[in-house]
Amino acid sequence: MSRCLSFGAVLVLAALAASMVVLPLILPPLPPPPLMLLFFPVGIMAVLMMLAFAPSIEANVVVCSA
Repeated sequence: MSRCLSFGAVLVLAALAASMVVLPLILPPLPPPPLMLLFFPVGIMAVLMMLAFAPSIEANVVVCSA
């Protein structure tokens, strides 16, 4: 693990994990967002799905798998 992450990166990740455990216990619960804001992630996912399954514009595309 020391080859992949430096000590500073591990320290930042540990601080983020600790804050995710402690902050929900301290902060008051928030009201739910408006309904329109809930549709933004759904819309983004729909656009990404359409782009992923859309046919390619190039006529002579060869997909190689190694």
